[in-house]
Amino acid sequence: MSWLFQNLLVEPLYNALVFLVDILPGGDAGLAIVALTLVVKVILYPLSKKAIRTQVRMKEIEPKLREIKEKYKNDKQKQATATVALYKETGINPFSSFALIALQIPIILALYKIFVSSHLPEINTAILYSFVAVPNHISTMFLGILDITSKSLVLAVLAGVTQFFQARYSIPAMSPKKDGAVASFGDDFSRSMNMQMRYFFPIITFLITWSISGAVAVYWTTSNIFAIVQEILVRKKVKRSQEIKSQEIKK
Repeated sequence: MSWLFQNLLVEPLYNALVFLVDILPGGDAGLAIVALTLVVKVILYPLSKKAIRTQVRMKEIEPKLREIKEKYKNDKQKQATATVALYKETGINPFSSFALIALQIPIILALYKIFVSSHLPEINTAILYSFVAVPNHISTMFLGILDITSKSLVLAVLAGVTQFFQARYSIPAMSPKKDGAVASFGDDFSRSMNMQMRYFFPIITFLITWSISGAVAVYWTTSNIFAIVQEILVRKKVKRSQEIKSQEIKK
């Protein structure tokens, strides 16, 4: 498994990073990390787009899911059957997000391994492909200002802030509990996870990127910004298509 991870992910991504350093102006390793992150995000775009669409549609059917939950609160089997039937009727696959996560995790781990152990500006020629040239000049000063090989408070703060906004767009706040309503363990757990992802995880992101290096912070910030823009554009497109459909129905 480690051999596959090294040969199918780490080495190709490392060679891509070195190639980008070689062709980008000034051999800016920070810009190369930004470019590599964007390339990976573009490749994963079809899956992430599908996941966002699923999230939007899941939000739309929330009232119906609550009705099912209330109607069959004493019969978990019927509740599950009715829920699956609703997903089938609306064409929603609630597990589409898990496929994206499962695919992203090894890629993220590979990128982290590269950024943490690459020891830029040194190049590991032992894993460099024959057609990838060793850059004549490598600058670890991102945009000539911030050293990505060491800790950077500025970049760590950017990673934390962008993580906050990324979570805000991708994980909408849950509906408030109704007065007098008794929340189930599942509801309480969901609310707890929602709060942690929206407010606690950005702090964790800051601490992680601050403790490792500026290279990881550059990757994380770029990834978050791409995700925010993608989230806004896809949601606008979904909303626009829904408005067109509703207008056609009225006609």
